[in-house]
Amino acid sequence: MDRLYIEKVLAGDLHAFNYFLKTYKDMAYSVAISIVKQEHLAEEIVQDAFMICYQSLRNFKGDAKFSTWLYRIVVNCSFGALRKTKGTIQEFNLEEHDMSFDQSAFHLLERKEREHLVQEALLKLPSNEALALRLFYLEELSILEVTQVTGWTETNIKTILHRGRKHLYAVLSKSMKGEYYEIGR
Repeated sequence: MDRLYIEKVLAGDLHAFNYFLKTYKDMAYSVAISIVKQEHLAEEIVQDAFMICYQSLRNFKGDAKFSTWLYRIVVNCSFGALRKTKGTIQEFNLEEHDMSFDQSAFHLLERKEREHLVQEALLKLPSNEALALRLFYLEELSILEVTQVTGWTETNIKTILHRGRKHLYAVLSKSMKGEYYEIGR
């Protein structure tokens, strides 16, 4: 489906790019927030990344999935933004979302709470670990695709994922029980 819309955009159909915005904006934001940890900065990065994507679409060779190419742009923009701000990151607080209650409100609330805990925990991890975990587990990219997005080696990604899982477990344990548990206990 991506290839069809790429061809439409390249043929001059300006509205065809909306497909990419609708399809990939949430994950692009998720990738950016994993790295920069600031909502407003992540939003700016996503806008910049989509602009770069649009302007560079002719350069997309199709060697990898379009999403992998786009997420690579988001990663580059995110780390570039961190370099510009010299790594000064302010604490980010997720806002409560309005929820309409229906017959499955309890299950929806439970799922949202789990998602919130995971998102909060990811914000407390180092950027590289949060990014690797998000791409591999949440976006379900393969190790090869994560290497294409990040530019890291396969061995490095596996190491980062291992450390990230341990750190995520520690952070979640603390938030769930109020204290850290030893890994491997």
